[in-house]
Amino acid sequence: MGKFCELCEKGLMTGHNVSHSNRKSSRTWAPNVQQLRVVVGGRPIRVNVCTRCMRTMRKSGMSFTAPAPVAEAAGEEA
Repeated sequence: MGKFCELCEKGLMTGHNVSHSNRKSSRTWAPNVQQLRVVVGGRPIRVNVCTRCMRTMRKSGMSFTAPAPVAEAAGEEA
């Protein structure tokens, strides 16, 4: 899963870490992207969506199912 939101097209941003002596080194910021199933036309599809878009979808009443966390999914199989 890439760090790219398929709805708002938010992706990696680059910049600098700046030390106290004002030396600069490169760094990146990545959006919090989650993979979830969205019901479109009666069929669920998987979409990589940032958490800001998830919040907007939840507030607008759009139906989607978030995947179970890894810890819970492992416990259910055993």
